[in-house]
Amino acid sequence: MRKVLIISPNFPPINAADMHRVRQSLTYFTEMGWEPTVVAVEPGFVEMSEDPLLLETIPANAHVIRIRAFNPKFTRKIGLGNLGYRSLWFYLKTCNALIKKCRFDLVYFSTTAFPVMLLGRYWKRRFGIPFIIDMQDPWRNDFYLDKPKHERPPKFLFAYNMDKFMEAFTMKKVDGIVSVSPGYPKTLMERYPNITPDMCTVIPFGGAAIDFEVLDKRQVANSLFTPGDETINFAYIGRGGHDMGLAVTGIFAALKMGLERDPVLFSRVKMYFVGTSYAADGQGQKTIEPVAVKYGVGDHVVEITDRLPYFSALKVLKDADILVIPGSTDTNYTASKLYPYILANRPLIAVFNQNSTVVDILRKTRAGVCATFNNDDKADILGEKVFTVMQQYLQRIPFVPDIDWSEFEPYSAREATQKQVDFFNKILIS
Repeated sequence: MRKVLIISPNFPPINAADMHRVRQSLTYFTEMGWEPTVVAVEPGFVEMSEDPLLLETIPANAHVIRIRAFNPKFTRKIGLGNLGYRSLWFYLKTCNALIKKCRFDLVYFSTTAFPVMLLGRYWKRRFGIPFIIDMQDPWRNDFYLDKPKHERPPKFLFAYNMDKFMEAFTMKKVDGIVSVSPGYPKTLMERYPNITPDMCTVIPFGGAAIDFEVLDKRQVANSLFTPGDETINFAYIGRGGHDMGLAVTGIFAALKMGLERDPVLFSRVKMYFVGTSYAADGQGQKTIEPVAVKYGVGDHVVEITDRLPYFSALKVLKDADILVIPGSTDTNYTASKLYPYILANRPLIAVFNQNSTVVDILRKTRAGVCATFNNDDKADILGEKVFTVMQQYLQRIPFVPDIDWSEFEPYSAREATQKQVDFFNKILIS
């Protein structure tokens, strides 16, 4: 049995997007020949909401070690809030002792708390352990370099230069790259000659049916709307951002067209966009609702920047009349949240760049319809596409999509774990 040390600062009960790969894989690693040890940060040191039900999806025998981090109440006084920086020293101290005691075959970083990945190079040099990085988001993100200042994240230039240095330091010694999108390895291979195609693999997050089994067993409240009333409730759970501006514009342009052309039907529509900011609760800035106001459909749109507990979010998906997912103008963006949307088994409308992998997945599984765009499209052109789909759906509901579950199987959590394990084995023998 081979052993893998998994670095995942965010971990249940923390409700964070970047912990789902590890959470879903723990059920299957051992039967596939790998014994995992997860090192995560104590929830009290993480500035994110919690959902205790997430713990019910973790195997009872899972080996999870919790570490401390510097308290953000104090570090934020010097402008330091990033969990990766705050936990770096504690990871170094704890994992040094752990590696000395237990010989690991591999270190696997699966997180967007990027600074902890610096330790991969250190442990490789000191202990001779290869390391793999799971790229769920860009570390050094060039996307905002040509964007106006008001569209950039806070402290962008300082964070960008730090990320640029740390990424280069780490990637020059990395042994393998797992990615949710083919664009990320491509970019890294262009930047770092040592990274070759055989060192990279693309594995989207899997769909975990166990999540919906837990949801069905528990009384989870939907605090947003009452299903079955006269309102036609659309729901989106996930981040916002200016890179989704074109897709969101298309959605609201379509809604405006609907209110003008078919007011009786479209006047019943209410759209909920929830968890749109990564900021702490109460501190997020709305990026979707202002677009709705601009198009004159603000009365039909609610944006909540705070994240819902994970299972509350699933409940909203299950209760919605129609699900909607806006995509990014960043062609590397793949919505890892897509699979819970499919498992919710509700009518689904996606608005994505024509080159996104989401387009092919929805086509194969028949789980929904994708209104596609290229980044040069005008809002009214995209709006017409979305309006056509939206009107067809509104006229058909209620209905259950005719999903081809055999086509969905390759996107399941088990298959995603098998692909990870196959890649682990490949890296060790290369």
